[in-house]
Amino acid sequence: MRPTPMKRHLVKSALIAGAAFVALAACGTESKDGPNEGLGTKAAVPAPVKPVQKPAQGLPGMPPVLDPKDVYAADRPNKLSPVVKDFPSRVYVPNTESDTVSVIDPKTYEIIETIHVGRQPQHVVPSWDLKTLWVNNNRGHTLTPIDPRTGKAGKPVDVHDPYNLYFTPNGKYAVVMASLDRELVFRDPHTMERVKTVPVSCYGVNHADFSLDGRYFIVSCEFSGELLKVDTEKMKVIGQQKLPFDGAMPQDVKVSPDGKRFYVADMMADGMWVLDGDTFGRPTLLPTGKGTHGLYVSRDSREMYVSNRGEGTVSVFDFTQNRLTKKWQLPHGGSPDMGGVSADGKVLWLSGRYNSEVYAIDTRTGAQLARVKVGSGPHGLAVYPQPGRYSLGHTGIFR
Repeated sequence: MRPTPMKRHLVKSALIAGAAFVALAACGTESKDGPNEGLGTKAAVPAPVKPVQKPAQGLPGMPPVLDPKDVYAADRPNKLSPVVKDFPSRVYVPNTESDTVSVIDPKTYEIIETIHVGRQPQHVVPSWDLKTLWVNNNRGHTLTPIDPRTGKAGKPVDVHDPYNLYFTPNGKYAVVMASLDRELVFRDPHTMERVKTVPVSCYGVNHADFSLDGRYFIVSCEFSGELLKVDTEKMKVIGQQKLPFDGAMPQDVKVSPDGKRFYVADMMADGMWVLDGDTFGRPTLLPTGKGTHGLYVSRDSREMYVSNRGEGTVSVFDFTQNRLTKKWQLPHGGSPDMGGVSADGKVLWLSGRYNSEVYAIDTRTGAQLARVKVGSGPHGLAVYPQPGRYSLGHTGIFR
């Protein structure tokens, strides 16, 4: 017998009232000791919720990362900081055997000035605040400041064994790579007064790059074939390993755009070591060419230019494809070493270490645009200004 409409209405009302009572009991207010059990029903147990993975906190004081998938997001073509937008575009070339810096006008490919500096200048390094270029006079034990607005050199600052120079991502310290002293020396980024000296057991600390969050950096030790992992805030070595190649001589270091891998050029292994910086596990070798030396990221973060000093070539590595896609041969050979990419991203500038010259290379075709004769032993040249909010040092690592 089917229920009458009135009975159906009464049953429905009862069900709704019961559901409301259960819901009220389940969502009852809680006392300090737990769920309110005065309603005669315990509170419903919620389904387990997976904890939300919080994003890694960056180094305190470091400018926020613009794009967690691309550490180089601030380096787009001609995206110059207001600090440098009025600086004249120049190429500064330290000549290690001539104790000079050749200044090239990139529009004319001509030397417009020669600056005399200290003994054995190795690299020209942009400061964290982008306002100064520091010339690392390695054997002269000084840093020569250059005002990039005027191109004039200032009074040298006494700094022992400054083979290379970096800056922590928060701008708090300069880090001198004291290669022969076997030290990482943390200094005031403006006065260069010594703050803390970190002795290292490896030999020939020379190049580095920082993790995406800035909390650690990877350092290459050229003469002992080792890598270091350094805690930026604690100013302490937290990892060390020997590269798995007899006679390894690691050089330049670069982090991938997504921050997941580090690449380390090795001039004796003739390739790049690929390393997970977080785990600091055993790296693998990607052959690129004889005498692999410098690593430079394109303005769109898609490619990396790899200078092969021992064979006069530049290999092009594609980050997305995770492989080498091109190799450019310098006409008549050469010894491409260190350098940088022009502000518009169209020209790769590299020093010719053993040929007393500098190469300008078209990044679209790999064609040589110019060879400029400079002093003896040109090394870590800086293209300046470049896009970015701040500098991490070397010949220009910008974020």
